[in-house]
Amino acid sequence: MSDPDPPRVTRLLPDAVPRPGSAVVRLQTTHDRKGALDGAWWPRSRDITGELPSLVSALSKYLGPVTRVGLDRDAWDGLPTRMTIDGRVVHIDSFPVGDDTVLITRGGTDLFSLLVIPPHTALDAARAAMAAAVRAGSQTPAEQILIDTGTEGVGSAHAPHAVSRHGRHEPGR
Repeated sequence: MSDPDPPRVTRLLPDAVPRPGSAVVRLQTTHDRKGALDGAWWPRSRDITGELPSLVSALSKYLGPVTRVGLDRDAWDGLPTRMTIDGRVVHIDSFPVGDDTVLITRGGTDLFSLLVIPPHTALDAARAAMAAAVRAGSQTPAEQILIDTGTEGVGSAHAPHAVSRHGRHEPGR
C-alpha cells in the first residue's frame, strides 16, 4: 500500500558551498509566516554600497522589486538614504535592529527579515547559521542564532549590539 502523501524533501541550502556574498531565503510571502526570519545573507564586508546591490538584485529576481531596506546605521560603513539598483531607487532606512538583521520590503507592506552573518565568519559556522535562519517555523531570533553557531561578532569592526530581539518587525511599529 502506498502512502498518498509522501513526505516532501526540501534542501535548505544548495549542495554548493556558500561563500561570502551568498544569500539564502525561504520564499514565503503570506502574511501568516510563522518563523522569526525569512533567510540569511553573508556579505563580504561592511561596505553597504558595495554589498547591497547584489543582494537586492538577487532578491528582486524572486520577490519582484525591492522598495526599501532597513539596516542598523552603526553596523555599516557609510549608510546612504537611497541607492539606485538595477535602475530602481531603493530607500534605505536606519533602524536599531542590530548588526545581525536586515529588513527587506517588497511593495508597501510585504516585509522579509534576513539574518546577517558577519563577513569573516568561518564556512561551517556560516552554513549552520544559514540553515538555522531558514528552518521553517523557527522562532529563534537572529542574535541567538549567531550565538548558537559561534558567529556573533566574528571579525566585525562593530561590537555586537545588546538590542533585545522581538521576532519579526511589523510595518507601522
